[in-house]
Amino acid sequence: MTPATTPALTLNNGVTIPALGLGVFQSPPEETTAAVETALRDGYRLIDTAAAYDNEREVGEGIRRSGVPRDEIFVTTKLWISDYGYDSALVGFEASLRRLGVDNVDLYLLHQPVPTHFEDTISAYKAAETFLAEGRARAIGVSNFGPEHLRTLIDSTDVVPAVNQVELHPYFTQPALRELHAELGIVTQAWSPLGGVLVYVPGADESHGPLTDPVITDLAAQYGKTPAQVVLRWHIEHGFGAIPKSVKPHRIAENFDVFDFTLTVEEVAGIDALDKGVSGGPDPEQLSPETYPKVVDNS
Repeated sequence: MTPATTPALTLNNGVTIPALGLGVFQSPPEETTAAVETALRDGYRLIDTAAAYDNEREVGEGIRRSGVPRDEIFVTTKLWISDYGYDSALVGFEASLRRLGVDNVDLYLLHQPVPTHFEDTISAYKAAETFLAEGRARAIGVSNFGPEHLRTLIDSTDVVPAVNQVELHPYFTQPALRELHAELGIVTQAWSPLGGVLVYVPGADESHGPLTDPVITDLAAQYGKTPAQVVLRWHIEHGFGAIPKSVKPHRIAENFDVFDFTLTVEEVAGIDALDKGVSGGPDPEQLSPETYPKVVDNS
């Protein structure tokens, strides 16, 4: 597999982003460096991290160890809510660059909308606009924003987010939000693209995830692929970005081996019909410094 086989999505400012990348949410720091190095050597060119993941340093080390030139790698990180507000966002951004060991990032996202402190959210985004203007972020965007969050943010700022990274998988397809993204020129990027958020929590039943759904498993058998590969191909067919997470070398390679087959329009529609409309992740409306008091150490 070579980097050239990875489809690219064009953001609203003309920057291109690989459609498929490696996510490192909940990747233990001690395993993250090797995962990033492995992914880049396998042909990935997008690595997605966040200040709140506590593994930016290890991501940076994996990039350096890979031997892949920095200008060939699309690096995304995110500002955590403990650094919202204009001045705090300046500090948080500088800390992320320092931890990553880079001079700039390709995409900088606000991690959550924080409706109860939305003025701070807006101020943090205005700070991100300065990073964009200075060339220290090639694109800026948001994560976990719903329609009203997006509209309010856009009405209050100058730069339409290039990306909204949200929970999206065959059991939670978010059609209304995707329609708004299309209207506004925002790329939809999926976290938990395989639906792992539904099954990798204490007490969850793994048989209730999309990877065991007969529609998916039948297609996998038909194409000689794994269920995960079928689901990632579904994302590609829709034009979504996707950032599956793994620290296992064989899974990292498997998740990238999705460019040698296609799904038909009917098959994509069949997967679309699996939507249950129920999120497995935290409710962005309820997430705030009070309900989730994690603070990123920027020292």
